Amino acid sequence: MSDRVYFFDTTLRDGEQSPGCTMNLREKLRLARQLDSLGVDIIEAGFPAASEGDFEAVRAIAGTVERAQVAGLARALPKDIDRAWEAIRGARNPRIHTFLASSPLHMKHKLCKEPAEVLRMAERAVRHAASLTANVEFSAEDASRSERPFLAEICELAIACGARVVNIPDTVGYAQPEEFADLIAFLMETVPNAAQAVFSVHCHNDLGLGVANTLAAVRAGARQVEVTLSGIGERAGNAALEEVVMNMRTRPAYYNVSHGIDTEQLFPANRMLSRIIGRPIPATKAVIGDNAFAHESGIHQDGMLKHRETYEIMTPESVGRSATDMVMGKHSGRHAVKSKVEAMGFRLSDEEVEVVAAAVKRLADIKKKIYDEDVEAIVLEEVFRIPDKYRLKHLHIQSGTISVPPTAAVIMDVDGQERKIATFGVGPVDAVFNAISEITGQRPVLEQYLVNAITDGTDAQGEVTVKIEQDGQRAVGRGSDADIIVASARAMLNALNRLEKKREDK
Repeated sequence: MSDRVYFFDTTLRDGEQSPGCTMNLREKLRLARQLDSLGVDIIEAGFPAASEGDFEAVRAIAGTVERAQVAGLARALPKDIDRAWEAIRGARNPRIHTFLASSPLHMKHKLCKEPAEVLRMAERAVRHAASLTANVEFSAEDASRSERPFLAEICELAIACGARVVNIPDTVGYAQPEEFADLIAFLMETVPNAAQAVFSVHCHNDLGLGVANTLAAVRAGARQVEVTLSGIGERAGNAALEEVVMNMRTRPAYYNVSHGIDTEQLFPANRMLSRIIGRPIPATKAVIGDNAFAHESGIHQDGMLKHRETYEIMTPESVGRSATDMVMGKHSGRHAVKSKVEAMGFRLSDEEVEVVAAAVKRLADIKKKIYDEDVEAIVLEEVFRIPDKYRLKHLHIQSGTISVPPTAAVIMDVDGQERKIATFGVGPVDAVFNAISEITGQRPVLEQYLVNAITDGTDAQGEVTVKIEQDGQRAVGRGSDADIIVASARAMLNALNRLEKKREDK
């Protein structure tokens, strides 16, 4: 048995199914390139049969990724498999990933089929996929609640029909680590042709055991792990890529496996995801949170000063949290800006670099030090935003402790036409949002409003994230600026533009 563990990242498929984590095409392409730089072996780019948008995203990723395999998910139906193949066939090493439920509960209540019918469906699906590519993965959905003899039978059948990866998902996060490890060991010992396939695991985190179950399975012989950045995914999410790989790196003698992940790209990759989906990384998040390498206790600080390993089992540098260079400023030229953004993983045209360089100079007029995070925020704000139906031109706020309510005067472009209005609110942000609603004619429900400082210091740029809902559709918007009120306006307009894009795509 090989000691190489393959990392199958499903951030762009299962992760994106997490409420509020929807990404547009350009965001998916940027994240796919970052995952490729991170060193994941397989990128599950999406579910091509789900929608035209998903199909186009998977096809674009397949044509962009330079190293990793690209997988498309498909139900065990010929039309789904054909659609997946059409989307991924342009990849360097395309994989069809087909799945079918195997637990009594799912077969009876979801599929409404008898076990014999399920076996025939699995056989047809895997044979059809294998006729298109030798790189086929089969998943037995809800495997952890399946009857072992039937699970072993369907795995044997899938391998015999051409599957070279067999995935054993803990679809609802039900399994316990020792129990799950025993299941993997049972299958590898019982399935007669097990040596012809790589056994994989896909663990959800409903009981907080996604990473624990994944690592237990690796100890039992699984050699592919299906994970997501920051553990995002349906319900409570998936096993977190960064936690799985850093366990392997920190405890090499215990796991005795190798992998291809560049761990120094972990924090940059998760930070990129955080900015794209508008969810800050929790301070106490294992491996990548701000507090993961912070030491406040006097006893801990004393130990750290004497010997770092007393309280630090990993270094910040090992996950890509090395010190930030502060080299950008008003005198930074276009070439310096281009070099900086390329080092941060962005691929910009000359025209886009000019836009970023101009924004850096504007920011440098009001902020002494320009950090990498500031540059990243500028790129996201100025280059990678949704095409604007609504665009902010000017904003003026009057607010204070006097009896006159806060007032916002807003000038905007709406489809290229200038519109302006002044209105009141219970606070400056409320006044701005009221003005935007008056101008656009859109009155969404504000479900969430978050403010985060991009860097340290009182002159830090503020990043605002809003989640809005209107007519049953939701969108997340982000905006950044040294003025938090301006950032709020940009975030709301970004969300409204995303809603408009969803309507156009329907």
